[in-house]
Amino acid sequence: MRKMKLFGGLMVLGVLVTLALFTQGDVGAASLTSRIQVNLTGTLTDATTLTDNQASLSVIRTTSLATGVGASQADKIYTLKAQTIADGATLSIDCKAALVDAFGAAFTPAKLRAVYIYSTPTNTTSFTLFGNANSVPILNTAATTSTLRPGGMFLATDISTTGFAVTAGTGDIIQIVNAAGAAATVDVVLIGTSS
Repeated sequence: MRKMKLFGGLMVLGVLVTLALFTQGDVGAASLTSRIQVNLTGTLTDATTLTDNQASLSVIRTTSLATGVGASQADKIYTLKAQTIADGATLSIDCKAALVDAFGAAFTPAKLRAVYIYSTPTNTTSFTLFGNANSVPILNTAATTSTLRPGGMFLATDISTTGFAVTAGTGDIIQIVNAAGAAATVDVVLIGTSS
């Protein structure tokens, strides 16, 4: 097999995170069916020869969650769309406080299965995620943080029975800190279980 050196080219990487969410029935008998899909595509092109050489990437990973509280299941969802965080301010989402879903039902998960945070591309400041002493243990420690720049997305999943445990008073905060400079907007999706 001939070795080929790629001296130049174009790498196109598209990241698509799809959270497809469906609810059925009334609030008293609500069920949740969710699908988390990551679609990575890219094409590396070498245009230094008479014939363009290309190497393509296509990775699609899908996780489906049935309604329930066991492994690969979820029955609670909370969303924020285009939530504005003021210049230098902090958004603290307390998963054991007075949060409600789209139907007005309480969102107080025992475990989180998925956490999705998206920084709108028009933002001019970065977010610092987590780091609260009472953060939900998504990263290694409560003090661990992650930087999310404009147009960036954060996605963490744990579909095991354990999930990301949410503990009132000691591990129930999803914290998003906006850097100084301007207000910024964020989308948040939390998928969890009631027990």
